[in-house]
Formats: sequence, structure tokens, C-alpha cells
Amino acid sequence: MPLFEAVAIFYGALSVLTLVAYAWDKRASKRAGARRVRERTLHLWALAGGFFGALIGQFWLRHKTRHPSLIVVTVLAFAAHLGGWAWWWTGR
Repeated sequence: MPLFEAVAIFYGALSVLTLVAYAWDKRASKRAGARRVRERTLHLWALAGGFFGALIGQFWLRHKTRHPSLIVVTVLAFAAHLGGWAWWWTGR
């Protein structure tokens, strides 16, 4: 499998899992006593590579948009991954 395909599958899978976590937390926020997803967990999913799913979850689901730390961490995670890939690509 070429590197590009493997990377696309990796980021796609993490983004789907992150979006599911946001949807789960959004649903739990509307139900009394439901188990919520910790913000730390949402941060970790975004940092691991699920930043696309995090951004979609934040804006499409309108969830956690009043938490600047989640938006900032998501954008910084995207920038860090993009910078890492740019560094790797130009260093070849």
C-alpha cells in the first residue's frame, strides 16, 4: 500500500472516531445522567490525528464551540501534523 493511501486511511479513521466521540458527547449532553466524553479525551483524539472529525463535530454538530481550548487545540493539532508532513516531505 502506498504511503499516501495509508496516511489517508489513518487520518480518515481517526476523524470518523473523533466525530463519533463528539456526537456521543453531544447526545449525552442532552440527557440527564448520561456518561459524557471528557474534554481531555476529545483533545487526545484531535492530537492523534482526528482534527478533521473534531472540526466537523464542533461546527456541524454545533458542539463545544464555546470552549476556546478545544478549538485552539484542534487547529494547533492540524498545524502540527501539517508542519510535520511538510518537514518530512521536504527532507526527502
